[in-house]
Amino acid sequence: MARVDMTETGHDGAGDERRGSGSRFSSALAGLRHDRGIWRRGVLVAAAAVALTLLMVFHAEIPNRIGNLGSLTETFLPWLGLFVPLLLVLALLRRSATALIALLLPAVVWLNLFGGLVADKSAAGGDLTVATHNVNADNPDPEGTARQLAASGADVLALEELKGDVVPAYERGLAEAYPHHSVQGTVGLWSKLPLRDARPVDIRMGWTRAMRATVVAPQGEVAVYVAHLPSVRVKLNAGFTASQRDVSADALGEAIARDRHERLVLLGDLNGTMNDRALNAVTSQLRSTQGAAGDGFGFSWPASFPMARIDQIMVKNVEPMSSWALPETKSDHLPVAARVKL
Repeated sequence: MARVDMTETGHDGAGDERRGSGSRFSSALAGLRHDRGIWRRGVLVAAAAVALTLLMVFHAEIPNRIGNLGSLTETFLPWLGLFVPLLLVLALLRRSATALIALLLPAVVWLNLFGGLVADKSAAGGDLTVATHNVNADNPDPEGTARQLAASGADVLALEELKGDVVPAYERGLAEAYPHHSVQGTVGLWSKLPLRDARPVDIRMGWTRAMRATVVAPQGEVAVYVAHLPSVRVKLNAGFTASQRDVSADALGEAIARDRHERLVLLGDLNGTMNDRALNAVTSQLRSTQGAAGDGFGFSWPASFPMARIDQIMVKNVEPMSSWALPETKSDHLPVAARVKL
């Protein structure tokens, strides 16, 4: 009787492979089911993620009665986002599903608060370029700083922290580009367009650190304020000392509220960020050009490693088109600029 030689088709081997893969997958699932520690591990990391979330959501509830802690937190609020990747690393090291899920909370909250600032919102166009710079009273090269600022192309330029004996240096450096200017106390305004009604603004400091002038542009007049609010300090024994800054911010807000001019621009070093509740008297009336039309956070201080935007350009009934930080000068602040449509 003839013997039939059966040829292998390979189906049995593939079936073994499928059964082997399914077996491995089932084993992995079983391992996860049995590794209940994946949920119990990392509880402290998860708790830290929840605490970070609550801090960002309820930062306005942090009292200022103790060392102005609320304002200090709000000044550096965007930097709290750095804790998210740090906690993520810890969660991965701990192999904790609980911590990973909890980390979604601060990530979502941070993106809700600051995600809009990360994107580039600038647009082409605009009628007027404005800039502001705290030039630093101890600037070793005022004429060089003036030349840099003139090269920026700004139509209107505000300077703060002008010492009386160096004002002539800035006047010389800016004279060719800016035929119109006014200096009031330690602040000044230079303009390619005519200025009128330049006068000091009382911000309750005892000397002049704020001014107002009307810029006469082809598209119409615009009131321009220049302000340098008092400095703040962080001290171990006193916390975030900002009481004089807060008083001056309220006074500046009152002056802006009284202004009858339809269009208004505020330029200056406010020694505070848009998040700082102590500046509400000002920020509640005006829009930040960086927030509305900037690219990124636009941090301006300190110039060597910018961590906060305390140099502000804000507007009322004026449309921001773009906003940016200018290159570093010999000051400890970066200049900032914006293009607006009147």
